[in-house]
Amino acid sequence: MPYRELESLSGVKFKRLCGVSRETFSAMVEVVRPALDRRGRKGGQAKLSVEDQMLVALEYWREYRSQFHIGVSWGLHETTVGRIVRKVEDLLVKCGKFRLPSQRQLYQAGWEWKVMMVDVGEIEIERPRKNRNATTGVNKNATP
Repeated sequence: MPYRELESLSGVKFKRLCGVSRETFSAMVEVVRPALDRRGRKGGQAKLSVEDQMLVALEYWREYRSQFHIGVSWGLHETTVGRIVRKVEDLLVKCGKFRLPSQRQLYQAGWEWKVMMVDVGEIEIERPRKNRNATTGVNKNATP
């Protein structure tokens, strides 16, 4: 769904669909716009606007859909979807504004950890043992 169709959604529905608030989305678009905006440049022009390319990347990260399925819904080839996701991801990581906390920050004193243990067992599957006597060989002379 193109970005111009999402502009009419409320903030709650936009966040529910994209996974980020409108303010965060706008900040992300402003970070990637200089690198992804092809208007007025020589060479091939992008089929999607910068906002739509950001939506493609967010859809890939949020829904875990395959690149093929995203490409079909946006009218792109799956390799183009992968290229868009990689470019957007590299630009956002490079800017440093949208990083997750480091492990050192997560392991500070005061954090309460909850651990869940799951008991799993292995059950042996019954199947015939592999040995020479169990298989029957066929002579070439016996076949017509």
